[in-house]
Amino acid sequence: MKRIETILAACDLSDYSLLIVKSAAQLTVALNADLIIVNVINQRDVDAFKQVFSLNTYIDKDMDITDYLKERKEERIEKIQKIVNDAGCSHLSPKIIVRAGAPFRELIGVVNQEEIDLVVMGTKGRGGLAGMLLGSTAEKMFRCCPVPLLSIRLAKDHSAATREARGVVFGYR
Repeated sequence: MKRIETILAACDLSDYSLLIVKSAAQLTVALNADLIIVNVINQRDVDAFKQVFSLNTYIDKDMDITDYLKERKEERIEKIQKIVNDAGCSHLSPKIIVRAGAPFRELIGVVNQEEIDLVVMGTKGRGGLAGMLLGSTAEKMFRCCPVPLLSIRLAKDHSAATREARGVVFGYR
């Protein structure tokens, strides 16, 4: 197996994010690797903004999709930096990438462009019929990711703090 030099942590800013970043940081230290944290602004959100913007006469017409994406990216970078600080891994100086598009495609794009060796992400997905028909980002990543993928699962109560208190690490109980 190839030496793991670069780890990607997929950070969707959900309850999973702190645990994912902590887990990826622990691996980064243990393997003496680099850490890249990636967040994707879903294309559906971008399309919804475009539609609302085109229909609403009360919105500042000087603002366009480029401004909207720039503001969202800046907000997300700040949130990710807070997660990095809360995870106690700011000393690792992870590279933060925020993209817009279909999450699965964007994550695979970063894997290829940044020459990622391992992806760390949560297993949270959409349930019900939509999840069965479309598949979640995690399911698509498991099927198509060109590098090993480590899934991080929260305990049934979905509390990262409770999970850590019980000593659950890397999804093993």
